[in-house]
Amino acid sequence: MLVEAYGGNALSRVQCYRWFEKFQNGDFDVRNEERGRPAKKFEDAELQALLGEDDGQTQEHLAEQLNVDQSTISRRLKAMGKIIKVGRSVPRELTDRQQENRKLVCEMLLARYKRKSYLHRIVTGDGECDF
Repeated sequence: MLVEAYGGNALSRVQCYRWFEKFQNGDFDVRNEERGRPAKKFEDAELQALLGEDDGQTQEHLAEQLNVDQSTISRRLKAMGKIIKVGRSVPRELTDRQQENRKLVCEMLLARYKRKSYLHRIVTGDGECDF
């Protein structure tokens, strides 16, 4: 009946049940309670301190120490700009020096390939065809 009367502005069935329960308990305040993000269960400094002690810890082990889910640790590490590689927590982004070093190595490998191409020396058959 509410939907017929108020259309899209009608309260949902669940909200009606909540209000009915509140009214039965003598609470006639119909304003919505403030909702926000849940409080953090740990601070990033705690996670950073654990990584400082041993950056080779798994996300599961860190989660166990901080008493949270592994997915929480994963999200916090990502927000901190870190990822786990080869069992170590490393910065997510490469530094300018690391990027330059990678570029230099690639250029050296490309020059080496052009200088000492080995593809023409590969033998692919025995010379006889049995078609």
